[in-house]
This record gives sequence, structure tokens and C-alpha cells, in this order.
Amino acid sequence: MINHNLANIHPKAKIGKNVIIEPFATIYEDVVIGDNCWIASNAVVMNGARIGNNCKIFPGAIISAESQDLKYNGEYAITEIGDNTTIREYVTIHKGTLDKKITKVGSNCLLMSYVHVAHDCIIGNNVVIANLVQLAGHVNVSDWVIIEGTAAIQQFVSIGQHAFIAGGSLVRKNVPPYVKAAREPLSYIGVNTIGLRRRGFNDQQIINIEDIYRVIYVQNSNMTTALRVADLEIPVSEEKEVILEFIRNSTKGIMRGLS
Repeated sequence: MINHNLANIHPKAKIGKNVIIEPFATIYEDVVIGDNCWIASNAVVMNGARIGNNCKIFPGAIISAESQDLKYNGEYAITEIGDNTTIREYVTIHKGTLDKKITKVGSNCLLMSYVHVAHDCIIGNNVVIANLVQLAGHVNVSDWVIIEGTAAIQQFVSIGQHAFIAGGSLVRKNVPPYVKAAREPLSYIGVNTIGLRRRGFNDQQIINIEDIYRVIYVQNSNMTTALRVADLEIPVSEEKEVILEFIRNSTKGIMRGLS
């Protein structure tokens, strides 16, 4: 560990190998930091933080602060951050509450400046969240999601894998996998074909996804009918199962289609 004598590090904190902790950073007692991490000046890593290997935490970030949920009563909870994740300036990530007892950010993620991740949020791997995005409590963000700047995500919302959410969006309903979401109110504007191709999806997989959403968002106004038609008429594929399962489990409802 390499730390400046002006860093405030509790002697009981567990710090891995080759960790750099810069002046005026603060590390609390109940903290675990993996190997090869960099903690910048004025970052604060509070009790309950569990940080993986090769992470970067930039100035002013606050990790594992107590929840702002008025029901929070001091119960033990943690904040987990996976390997190779970058937390930029002034990001705030709050620990869990009695609901999940954990707030989690996966591996290979980038949270840009001023992002807020509230209590009990679960963020998957390879997620990019741009500047000023605000996640309320209990939000689930699946793998490979990209959220552009200044979007606001309402509590208990789920965002499916490989989805893309345009900047400035207000996300009040669940966003299904593989789609692009924009406009106000938030709407389906197509399949995230560029992102899918970058991640190795072939043309046939993308066509299958487009066919499913054509049934759901274009050809049918009734979701129950749309799901039945998609189940019966669209060929079996992993992508189909992911989409239909997500929608069936969306008790909050999914975002609207094109109008």
C-alpha cells in the first residue's frame, strides 16, 4: 500500500496490495479495498464499502454513505463495487437498507461525475452511467446498459440488459432489454443495434430482437395479446426468452411504444 501521511486511514481497514491513497482521502474502519486501486484526494470510503481490484475512485466521491431513506434505522448494510470499475468526481453511492442490505455496482463499470446511486440499487457489469444521472432507491440496471447524462430513474425501476437510455430521460417505467429509449414520456424508439453489434450480436440475432419488438410495440396495443403472439409466432432464441421473461416479471409495467 502506498498512502500519503495526510490520508486518514483507519488502522482496521483492510487494504490490498499496490493501493494508492492520496492526501486527504478518508477510509473508514469497516472497509475492504482490493489490489491495485487508486483512491484520490478528498474521496471518502465509509463503513460497509467492499471495493474490488483495479478500481479508481476520483476526488470528492463518497462511497457507502448511510441511506437517505427515512425508514433506514441504522441496520447493517454494505456497498459492493466490482473489479476494474471507475468512480468519477463527486459520485455518491449509498449503502443498502433492510430491503436488500446491499447496494451493488458490478465490474468494468464507469460512473461519470455527479452520478447518484441510492440505497439497494443493483447495477450489473459493463455499465456506463454518464454525468448527473440520478438513480433512486431499489433500481436494477442489468449488464451492458448505457445511460446518457442527466437522466433520472424512479425508484423500483428495472432496466434490461443492453438497453440504451437517451440523455435527459425521465424513467418511470421498466425499460426492456436490447432497446433504445427516449422522448417524454419515455418511449421505445427502436432496438439498440449499434450497441449490440459492438458486443458481438450477429445480424440474425438482431433481426429476431426487432421481430419481437415489432409484435410487442407496433402490431399489438394489448400487452397480453402481444406476449401470446410473440410466444407462439417468434422462433425460439435466448434473446426471446430474455425479453419475454423481463416483461412478464415487470410488475411496475414497461415503457410505452411509439405514438
